[in-house]
Amino acid sequence: MAVGVEEVFRAEYGRAVAVLVRFLGDIDLAEEAVQDAFTTALRTWPESGVPPSPAGWIITTARNRAIDRLRRESTREARHAEAAQLYAPGTPAEEGPVRDDRLRLIFTCCHPALATQAQVALTLRLLGGLTTAQIARAFLVPEPTMAQRLVRAKAKIRDARIPYRIPRDADLPDRVRGVLAVVYLIFNEGYGGREDLCAEALRLGRLLAELMPDEPEVIGLLALMLLIEARRPARETPEGTLILLADQERGRWERGLIAEGQALVRRCLRRDQPGPYQIQAAINAVHSDAPTAAATDWRQILALYDQLMALAPSPVVALNRAVAVAETAGPQPALDLVDALDLDGYHAFHAVRADLLRRLGRGTEAVRAYEAAIARTDNAAERGYLERRRAELTPE
Repeated sequence: MAVGVEEVFRAEYGRAVAVLVRFLGDIDLAEEAVQDAFTTALRTWPESGVPPSPAGWIITTARNRAIDRLRRESTREARHAEAAQLYAPGTPAEEGPVRDDRLRLIFTCCHPALATQAQVALTLRLLGGLTTAQIARAFLVPEPTMAQRLVRAKAKIRDARIPYRIPRDADLPDRVRGVLAVVYLIFNEGYGGREDLCAEALRLGRLLAELMPDEPEVIGLLALMLLIEARRPARETPEGTLILLADQERGRWERGLIAEGQALVRRCLRRDQPGPYQIQAAINAVHSDAPTAAATDWRQILALYDQLMALAPSPVVALNRAVAVAETAGPQPALDLVDALDLDGYHAFHAVRADLLRRLGRGTEAVRAYEAAIARTDNAAERGYLERRRAELTPE
């Protein structure tokens, strides 16, 4: 994809799909129209130049493509009427508590009729423009499995005639779990190298906090993302080399984001209604409190992971807890915990295991674990770090 078009795609794909879904009420038609618009941009922008308002150009072109297609399909008279309405100026905006198109689409996709994983996957596809392979990696499932989930989710929306409309105030709390999962996965995908997705997740998180200020998990998620984002300036060298948390120059952390995140964590603590995002935010707040890696209060972090395992147990949480165990009880107890987990497809599992084996002096096994981690990540910075760690080892 040409550079100018790629930048617009990353920044505006989700917005364009959200706007078109609101106009059309049809996911497939909206996606196809936006994709057609970007295909047209690839063909015309290299000669004519990027327009002054590229997002508006994409949305207008996509809308026109959709109208043309609807008018060609003479057997779909109702769609003809819809297409004619799209040309009508001054169409009043739909009223409701959610005014942002992208946030509205997230709430729409997170309808209770869909399974939670389908809600998350579909919204990542529509809003983030993520490929099926990227979404499959986020869920730790094979790509064909995720492709089937996306097809089924769209079919469910179509067959059940789930409306594309703003949820009422009373519906918002029932949708919040899937919405938060979507926003956090968008953030995580962005933290792997796409700053635009991180910025979008933070924007949506702030909107959610304004919309639902009394939902502790909403505040917890925003705090969590702020505290993680604060470390971005120290996460890589100017050459793109990954720097792990323990080795980061903490003076480069963004103190304003840390202060905001910590204030939100304290707000959650006062409410005393703990949830998974709040606990993860508290863990990151402990990290941000430590002036050096050596000063980190790992016992407090382990206690928080114990609480997280009680509330929301998962193999990934158990893996992260094992890292805290390694810092409090040593690498062997941690390795025993890691070896009991079923996370073979997850690169971080093998990376943690490799580090523990290295600390135990088991070089040959550590090399194999690093190789397994390298084979399971397509992030260039992570792969480069893992390759350097592997090269440092002399097999026994």
